Amino acid sequence: MTKAIDTVLKEISAIFNNNGKQIYLVGGAVRDMLMGKKVHDWDLATDALPEEVTAIVKSAKGKVIPTGIKHGTVTVLYKKNSIEVTTFRLESGYSDGRRPDKVQFSTEIEEDLSRRDFCMNAIALRLPSGEVVDPFGGEKDIKAKIIRCVGNAAERFGEDGLRPLRAVRFVAQLGFEIEKNTLDAINGALCVSAKVSQERVRDEIDKILASPVPSRAFLLMLKTGLLELFLKELSGCHGIEQKGFHSFDVLEHSLLACDYSAEKGFSRELRLASLLHDIGKPSVRKLDEKGIWTFYRHEEKSAEMAQNILVRLRYPNAVTESVCHLIKEHMFHYTSDWSDAAVRRFIARVGEANLHDLYRLRYADAFAFAGKEADSSLLADLSDRVDKVLANGRAFTVKDLAVSGKDLMTAGIEGGKIMGIILKKLLETVLDDPEQNTREKLLEIAKNIYKRGNNLLNN
Repeated sequence: MTKAIDTVLKEISAIFNNNGKQIYLVGGAVRDMLMGKKVHDWDLATDALPEEVTAIVKSAKGKVIPTGIKHGTVTVLYKKNSIEVTTFRLESGYSDGRRPDKVQFSTEIEEDLSRRDFCMNAIALRLPSGEVVDPFGGEKDIKAKIIRCVGNAAERFGEDGLRPLRAVRFVAQLGFEIEKNTLDAINGALCVSAKVSQERVRDEIDKILASPVPSRAFLLMLKTGLLELFLKELSGCHGIEQKGFHSFDVLEHSLLACDYSAEKGFSRELRLASLLHDIGKPSVRKLDEKGIWTFYRHEEKSAEMAQNILVRLRYPNAVTESVCHLIKEHMFHYTSDWSDAAVRRFIARVGEANLHDLYRLRYADAFAFAGKEADSSLLADLSDRVDKVLANGRAFTVKDLAVSGKDLMTAGIEGGKIMGIILKKLLETVLDDPEQNTREKLLEIAKNIYKRGNNLLNN
């Protein structure tokens, strides 16, 4: 069986072949091609040594970056394409649980494929012909939708602690199942997985969250011990029962909310918020006088715990702040008797830019009560009220006030802590009565507050 090869790959292969060298397309690109998917990234393998690759590419006016030359990998820049090219190699010794201590270059593609993680990823296409080289039955596994380690699963996982997490990620991403021996070997490799950097764990979690059904991976992580290892707080939600409208325990509820966000194509921040929005419930759970479990103010604890998790996993500060803010605000309780001032305070607290994401999180949360889509009118009244208030162009932040800190200083009010307190109180005044948002009125109010002096700082 052969596969159609891109023109650029044919050109590159001709350059190598003309220099007497073999070149193959390898890795996930081959797997995706065999699955009929469109491929954007290419990894190539060759019997040419790194210095030979460099010379060959430069002779064809291409550029080479020695990104991983110690392990035989360089990045080739050719006609606006960035392609990793690695010399056939064998590996041994994995003292850090991630990368080989020793690399031995080879002249055989089959030997190179033998070091790879899963059979579905251990297939090569000879270039330029597109001939399939499949010594471990990977194509058969792809057709059967099976994830199976190359050779001995315990050995493969013992070499690289990220591989177990990749295995469960592929389940969610591709819709495959993990073969029994491979699945059974994951738990025994947890000590190796524990060595993996938090950044690499985060990247895999992001890929899980971006998959069609993230819960498939997280449930396997629970079963194999990976969830306890990497997201112990989420693992602690397993078996925490909920009553009332809830049909699922806290973990099941959280995973359903996450799946809903994935199905709807929500952002990474919303998927994270959906996954972690109730993570504090086990910590605050108490029995009331009727023997019913309560979770008062769990949103605050959940936001605190989510922040710890996201910082630990090295998420960008902006992502962490956004996710934690959504979690902290997700328990808002709107009723039709809210005054316009209450609506304005809601907008000010949540932030205009976050309103639609908070609505989306509420719909994900509502879906996860019983695994059913919430009525589309769930937030209709609140949304209409908010839109009407926003249409009036009122002030919702200190920056929207008719006076600034500079104006207050000009009026004789000193800077520092008291200035911040006064601006905050001016905003509260305007949220209660937008008509107060004029320079003249706010300066008068600010001066009256300032006159109270130390009493203000103690309140």
